[in-house]
Amino acid sequence: MSGTAIYAAGAVCWRLIDGRMHVLLIHRTVHGDVTIPKGKVDPGESLPRTAVREVQEETGLDVALGVPLGISNYDMPDGRTKIVHYWAAEITPEAIQRSTFVPNGEVAAIEWVTIKKARTYLSYPADVDILETFSALVDAGITRTFALIALRHGKAVPRTGLGPDSKRPLTERGVRQAASVVDIITAWNPLRIISSTATRCVTTVAPLAAATGITIKQTDLISQDALECGEADVRAVIGKRVRSRKTAVLCSHGPVLPEILREIGLATGSTMNAELADAAALETGAFSIVHLSSENPSAGIIAIEHHIPHL
Repeated sequence: MSGTAIYAAGAVCWRLIDGRMHVLLIHRTVHGDVTIPKGKVDPGESLPRTAVREVQEETGLDVALGVPLGISNYDMPDGRTKIVHYWAAEITPEAIQRSTFVPNGEVAAIEWVTIKKARTYLSYPADVDILETFSALVDAGITRTFALIALRHGKAVPRTGLGPDSKRPLTERGVRQAASVVDIITAWNPLRIISSTATRCVTTVAPLAAATGITIKQTDLISQDALECGEADVRAVIGKRVRSRKTAVLCSHGPVLPEILREIGLATGSTMNAELADAAALETGAFSIVHLSSENPSAGIIAIEHHIPHL
């Protein structure tokens, strides 16, 4: 028996039906069980991308991820441990209309049920635990969310003093980092991309912009040069993003990121704590995702997650 862990990901898909919260369960053909959509990570695939792909493959539904709901661990018959990461995912009416699901050799049926019914329908305690995490958010009035994604630019060539610091390009590793974030960040379906005007920042989000068709909004207000000369206005940028309640990527510099996270905290009435400080302490090419409620501003920061490029 192998001690190697198996990684998987999935999502609690939800929508309101006649004003009542419903979640999506799948009835699996071979296993004869009822579970939450999930599946194993493909080679080289990120966990968030796995969650989106598995939901699409098992239910025919296109989703954008919401808040993380936790991780379940359980032993497989062969002795290996299966580690499953979960997120919430709202299913839009448009996604329902585009659904391509038909019963197949893996999934016999999909079913929308209330949380109360889901508790009794689910075959596995680990799934019920994840459902309870989601249920607690529902009870707190936190379902629909958006994310602010703070991204540190990829690895840039060293300062040489031969030209403006803002014109430093990415190294080959930085270019690979810029390409690698696309697979992960698009799982949250960002609608805006805001970047420092520095070349290393704009180049970092260029692959993401190409993949999504979103125009990069460049601003000096979150640039390192502006911060160092006292001309940055991180508060104005973050305030606009919090008010818009649309998922956005903000690409900036190591020295500016603490200000970005601090302003997100202030704009949402959240205290600056160790978690926010950790979210700002990013290596090049890494990013933190700050989840906020779309409908309950007083809820503050719902969750923070971190992603590091494996390059």
